[in-house]
Amino acid sequence: MPTADTPLTVVFLDRATFPDDAVLPPLAQPHRYVLHERTRPHEVAARIADADVVIVNKVRITEESLTQASRLRLVALSATGTDNVDVAACKARGIAVCNVRDYARHTVPEHTFALIFALRRSLLAYRDAVGAGRWQQADQFCFHDYPIRDLAGSTLGIIGDGTLGQAVGAIGRALGMDVVYARHGDRKRLPDTRYLPLDDLLAQSDVITLHVPLRPENRHLIDAQAFARMERRPLLINTARGGLVDEHALDVALRSGRIAGAGFDVASVEPPNDDHVLVQLSELPNVIVTPHVAWASDEAIRALLAQLVQNIDAFLAGEPRNLV
Repeated sequence: MPTADTPLTVVFLDRATFPDDAVLPPLAQPHRYVLHERTRPHEVAARIADADVVIVNKVRITEESLTQASRLRLVALSATGTDNVDVAACKARGIAVCNVRDYARHTVPEHTFALIFALRRSLLAYRDAVGAGRWQQADQFCFHDYPIRDLAGSTLGIIGDGTLGQAVGAIGRALGMDVVYARHGDRKRLPDTRYLPLDDLLAQSDVITLHVPLRPENRHLIDAQAFARMERRPLLINTARGGLVDEHALDVALRSGRIAGAGFDVASVEPPNDDHVLVQLSELPNVIVTPHVAWASDEAIRALLAQLVQNIDAFLAGEPRNLV
């Protein structure tokens, strides 16, 4: 760890994942921040070689990149998801890993419902139609080119009952929706909450929204078979991780009318290229793709950075928190 001759060095590998005006608070003890706007995979090892603490959002920390990091004691994730860090390799080297939690309890649910409202009422399709002159050419006060559906009385199926899933459920109930959660084996269930087996949830829901981390066991959780079980032509909303959905199966489901629409804030590859399935699908009137910004309200970013620094301070004080 640092001494008087070697001050605490904190290396942030992907500062550009936050807005320019987002302020990273100082730590409680003397330190120096080394900020890199972006870090390519081949640059990671050299940039963390002399670090005591590494801050990372989405850059991958692999076993290979850790070989030169003899001073490193903490990888502090500026996110909740940990799939970009080889936690086992860190543990084997005595390197702790911590993440930020619950900072997005308002921003992600609000973004989720922004997508739901826009799709359920065809807002973007109507906006584009007006811009193209459709209203001006109509022979009455309105036109009905796209479907408009209320949320009240519909069924909201939520996959994931953590902080975000619970917040989404609370909003759904306030709007008069029938809220159901996917059952997770023998996991403890929330009181006064309705759970269904996943297959039943898929069959009975008018809107399905994902709020689970990406793990090997749930990669492509929503695949062609899952889409085939969606009997009510639901909307599919994903503000969690791109790999949860088989995007090629999503393409088939949308173009065949198996589902009514999709709102995605995440993709299997970020950023996607021009040929990516979601980029192609975003041209459809019943699809909205946003660039992984559900987490990024001003309020949430301030809370995230404050918690990030608190995590590092706690670790340095011998009282680690939010370890993964």
